[in-house]
Order: sequence, then C-alpha cells, then structure tokens
Amino acid sequence: MRSRLAVVLVLAALLGGCSRAEPRPAPAAPQPTSASPTPAPAPPAAAPLPGFVVLTDSDPRIHSDIRYATPHNFVGRPITGYHEPLCLLTRQAAEALRRVQNAALAGGHSLKVYDCYRPQPAVDDFVAWSKRPGEQQTKAEFYPDLAKNRLFADGYIGAPTAHSRGSTLDLTLVDEPAAGQPSYRVGQPLVACTAPRGQRFADNSIDMGTGFDCFDPLAHTADPGVSGTARDNRRLLQRLMTDAGFVNYDREWWHYSLRDEPYPDTFFAAPVARSSVG
Repeated sequence: MRSRLAVVLVLAALLGGCSRAEPRPAPAAPQPTSASPTPAPAPPAAAPLPGFVVLTDSDPRIHSDIRYATPHNFVGRPITGYHEPLCLLTRQAAEALRRVQNAALAGGHSLKVYDCYRPQPAVDDFVAWSKRPGEQQTKAEFYPDLAKNRLFADGYIGAPTAHSRGSTLDLTLVDEPAAGQPSYRVGQPLVACTAPRGQRFADNSIDMGTGFDCFDPLAHTADPGVSGTARDNRRLLQRLMTDAGFVNYDREWWHYSLRDEPYPDTFFAAPVARSSVG
C-alpha cells in the first residue's frame, strides 16, 4: 500500500507540473536611436499632357473666363489642380474650335470658354466637397432650387468626367467686340442663375436663358421653359459646334465634346498650367 501511494504522489507531481504555463520572457526594451525617421516618398508628378495646347496660343481670338481657377463657381473657391486660368485642350479639339470661331465671327459673335481640360484631382475635389453638406456658400446662385446631395445623382456633376480626357469644354457666345463684365467679389449678394439676364450675374455672354453651371432643368439644352432669344442663341451655338464635330450634353447648354476625340479612354491628372503641355 505504501509503495502504491508513493507512485500516485509522484504521478500527481509530474502532471501538475506539465499543466502550468511556462512564464513568458519580458519584451526587450526598445533601443534608443538618434536616427531621424525616413520621410515618405513624394508622390510622383503627373505626366505631361501629350498633344495638348494652350487654346490662347492656338487661337488668341477666343475669349476665356476660367471659373474654376477663381472663387466664382459652385464650390465658392479655386478648385484643386487649376494652377493657372488657362484653357488646355487636345490639339484636335483646339483645331476644331478654330473652325467654330471662324463661323461665329462671320455672324458677329465670338466664343468664350469657361472650362476645358479638367484634371482628375479637380474631380476628386468636387467629390470630396459633395460629401460636406455644410459647404454651400454659392447655393443661392448655382443650385438655388436643388439639394446639394442631388448634384451627382441628377447628372450635373460627374466622376469621372469627359473633361479629364482633354477634348471636352464648356463655352458660350459673346457679341464681337465683346463687352466687359464686372469682376466677381467674394461676399457679394448672389442672384439665382435662373433669374432673367438683367438680374443674374452680369456675364457678357449673349442670353442663353441661364448662367453658366446653373444646376437646374432650365439649363437643359432643349428645355421647353426657355424660349425666344435664349432658345435661338442655344440653337446657334449647337449648330456651330455640331458642324465642327462636337456633341452637346443635353443637360447643359454649355457642354460639348469632340466626337472623334483622341483619348476616349484616358483621364489625365496633370494640373491646368502651361508647364503641363511642355
């Protein structure tokens, strides 16, 4: 009996020892270092725009009012990527626009561009802005009757956009010689883009029924609410642009794309700057 009890006690001691967890070694103390952290690599610069031109170099007769390089736009500040107030276009689009300008001048008008090539970072800026409901500084002018969260859903802003391919532009017609227009002042009273021409912002465009970047059904090219002189002016712009190979986006009387654009599947990121065209 005494020998069997001894065996039991030995086994119990062995089993109990195996069931205890081994103590973990203490973590090594961090070693001091005097080396500075390695900085993150800078993002690569956007590639230059192949075959693009500055429109005023190609045809200095065309007027420009590049709104996204200024605070006078639906966001209310200059847009990311617009380093200079320039119209950049593919050479093919600029050459086609020269033909439009020739035809417009024959009828006593000139073209005026509001936006041309739009870099992808600018589109990203629009998307980020759309997600901040508190930023509506210019709603009273550009989307007075539309909720901000409907701008993408209703097709007034797009991501990606054909503008980033370099052969799409926003434009209007002005009388030639063109009249001057007052400068926009941040904080000035805003008037709805749908108001009559004599009340809304004094753009020197001929009457197109609404202002530029007006997010409202009245801006649809063939909206039945637009009649008389404004309807005729939209039809004139559409005829001039169509004859030169451009296609209108039917929700915006100002928006045209070159039908046979050279980069139908490429969205560029280089900024709007002279240096981007080499």
